Amino acid sequence: MKFTLLSICIIFSTQFIHAQNYISWEHEKLWIANEQNSNLILESEKMYTERWDILPQALFWKRIMKLSSDSCLVNVASTRQILQSIDSKHWYALNKTQKVNFREEMRLKHNIEKGEKIYVTSGKSDFYKFEEVYPTLSEGITVFDEMCVDPWYAQSILLIESPGQLKKSISGAYGAFQLMPGVARAQGLIVNKTMDERENFEKSATAAAKLIKNICIPEAKKILKVHKLSFSENDLWFRFLVLHIYHAGAGNVAAVLNVIKPEEGSQELIKSMWQHKAAGFGNCSQNYSQLAIASQLILHDMVYTNCDDVISYSSR
Repeated sequence: MKFTLLSICIIFSTQFIHAQNYISWEHEKLWIANEQNSNLILESEKMYTERWDILPQALFWKRIMKLSSDSCLVNVASTRQILQSIDSKHWYALNKTQKVNFREEMRLKHNIEKGEKIYVTSGKSDFYKFEEVYPTLSEGITVFDEMCVDPWYAQSILLIESPGQLKKSISGAYGAFQLMPGVARAQGLIVNKTMDERENFEKSATAAAKLIKNICIPEAKKILKVHKLSFSENDLWFRFLVLHIYHAGAGNVAAVLNVIKPEEGSQELIKSMWQHKAAGFGNCSQNYSQLAIASQLILHDMVYTNCDDVISYSSR
């Protein structure tokens, strides 16, 4: 199904209480349906009410995710301020010295301070195939939900790790949830020369849910306890912290927080992580939650922009 073909969408905001345990993310679920298809996603209201949507880093990656690879955006590394767009062929045809000179010209032209790095980032619409990953979101959400793991993580990981594809990363991560071989085995999957269960969506989702439930969330709580920071597991900033642990590992996240020395848990903590490096927490790690924000915003746009009629209601 091509999402752009949706003509009439009905969004059901489901909010109900389980007989035994109240699942605190139920009120975030949205059913999107037309006459032929339906899907389940998690809404992104907090992205807007808490103003994550206006952060320049999020807006930058949102644009990059929708930009063709034949174009590049010249930007300031720390703020992701976009200076200009250039043709990819032109950029990659330059030699090392020419690239250095080009960056210096940009620095002078836009009055960028000497210590600021200037990046040239190519469009990545050929990787972020949101229309193709969209139909898989409900399956991932359902698996996490059945394991009593916040399905927001399933949606976020599916949108940014390997959207709509089964590619193996340079480091060896594979599958829809991009699990490393050792991590996958530790969560009960078979990964050897003859079989790799990471390619099975349900098994990969189950392993990822176990990893988040048994390692990522508990480690996030330990790190925050060290810094005496209060939190709610439904806080967006807490969720982003857990995502960083999923991507970079608890040790590297702990290292960067030790550098930051945060006084409170908030959006400002996540933004500080984008500006600091420590141990194995580098540029790719900094970008991870920025990508998560941008992809959720794009999903929101897909749902609401392509619907001629939207009906939202809650049921108990």
